Amino acid sequence: MAESDAGDIAAAEVQANLAAVKARIAAAAREAGREPAEVTLVAVTKTHPATTISAAIAAGQRVFGENRVQEALAKWPALKVAHPDVRLHLIGPLQRNKVRRAVGLFDVIESVDREEVARAIAAAGAELGRTPDIFIQVNTGEEAQKSGIAPAEADALIALSRDECGLPVKGLMCVPPVNEEPSLHFALLAAIARRNGLAELSMGMTADFEIAVRFGATLVRVGSAIFGARPA
Repeated sequence: MAESDAGDIAAAEVQANLAAVKARIAAAAREAGREPAEVTLVAVTKTHPATTISAAIAAGQRVFGENRVQEALAKWPALKVAHPDVRLHLIGPLQRNKVRRAVGLFDVIESVDREEVARAIAAAGAELGRTPDIFIQVNTGEEAQKSGIAPAEADALIALSRDECGLPVKGLMCVPPVNEEPSLHFALLAAIARRNGLAELSMGMTADFEIAVRFGATLVRVGSAIFGARPA
């Protein structure tokens, strides 16, 4: 098989997978009495190459998520020049020493989980003249190995980020524990958002995004259902 044929098949598969995921999102939204347009698909491209991302862009996808700043810097600057309408979300943990580069590249940072990162984003934004939209990541399961602010401390971090740091806090994000019922965590995140007047909820991945839509997700982060297993 010629390389061009292999590339065409890969692009066709991405296109079909995207259509299938979007149809599932629309069906879940309608079942919940919501409009499908209320839910944004964030296509997660961690470990996938620029060629695969380009196939998704050609299929009409415009919102993407990456887990690591360094990996995103290797792929996305050229893609964003070629496709200026694409929006890129950071959905993985953000280290203090990578904040400036993240602020320069990403349109949305979904993983703000502590005061030092919020203050560093505000400082970098002032320096660079651009500040991404911000989501506060809440560790709804209070798992020691996972990023995110504890639910009991979320209100204080939201207030600090929004009021003291002047950040555009749009919503909340969570990653429920693997072996627990996700709906409990989605309901908790939605409750924290409501009491803080936040409209956006980034919750739900390949295994549970339809449940997340029923609980009010406005963004779902889906990777393997679109792009298949991650390359080694």
